[in-house]
Amino acid sequence: MNIGKSDLEVSGIALGANPFGWTADEATTYKILDAFADAGGNMIDTADVYSAWAPGNQGGESESAMKRWLSANREKVLVATKVGQKPDRKGLAPENIRKAAQESAERMGVEQIDLYYAHEDDPEVPMDEFAHAFSELAEEGLIREIGISNFEPTRFTEWMQIAKKNGFRAPVAMQPHYNLVTRADFEDERAPIAREYNLAVFPYFSLASGFLTGKYKRDEPVRGDRKDMVAPYLNDQAFDTVDQLKAIADKRSVTPGAVALAWLHAQDTVAAPLASARNTEQLEQIMVGATLQLDPDEVEALTKVSQGL
Repeated sequence: MNIGKSDLEVSGIALGANPFGWTADEATTYKILDAFADAGGNMIDTADVYSAWAPGNQGGESESAMKRWLSANREKVLVATKVGQKPDRKGLAPENIRKAAQESAERMGVEQIDLYYAHEDDPEVPMDEFAHAFSELAEEGLIREIGISNFEPTRFTEWMQIAKKNGFRAPVAMQPHYNLVTRADFEDERAPIAREYNLAVFPYFSLASGFLTGKYKRDEPVRGDRKDMVAPYLNDQAFDTVDQLKAIADKRSVTPGAVALAWLHAQDTVAAPLASARNTEQLEQIMVGATLQLDPDEVEALTKVSQGL
């Protein structure tokens, strides 16, 4: 599937690289990347801020962790990264965007970044300034295409209008929070924009922080490091959705997570769901979701049970 109006093509699942340089060491990272490419995956998604949240890290660890692998396998994959949240590269001032892109390319050992996202909005910088900065990088060839993540819907539209008015290179991709139990915000406000401007959608939190894998139980308290991330999903309708996922998964002899990814794939604006893996076992299950084709009645059953979430 083409990424918006660009000539970039993505297949299956976009591999989230946030575990690299954090919960996946270099050897594991290379095994995951090898397995991903061997299974037909061709897009890796990272950010310059990954993984600044970990003790002793400052951001850029994910990008650096892939450098040697990319040097030997660059032709196999597209690489996407982001600017705006790294502690020493916060915001979208034009000079910061340029420096951050140069640093990301250097950390990954690539001459060109295929898809470069504004990680979040920056109300302190006029949009025409940072829209121009991204466009310049694309015209110069340091990046190929532009993406937007974590902007309010009106700001997506504003960027597209500024690009058209000024002859700037326009964004081709949107990266929203979207999954079976987080639907309304995207479907009501962002999906119409994606359709209007032909933006390819790459949903993050595709498995709802693991909730859609079915590992959490309706009547059991959630413990562990993902407790706060899973808390928004702990309601009866969300568990009903998981029950429906399990029923389809059992019938198909796959995992609930694979079915959840396949449902996202069936949505008309979605180019590829984002999913990450800490090991090759997790990746294997994720990649099942890259090729699983749900029947229309299965898609409808999941859509109906999760309506309004």
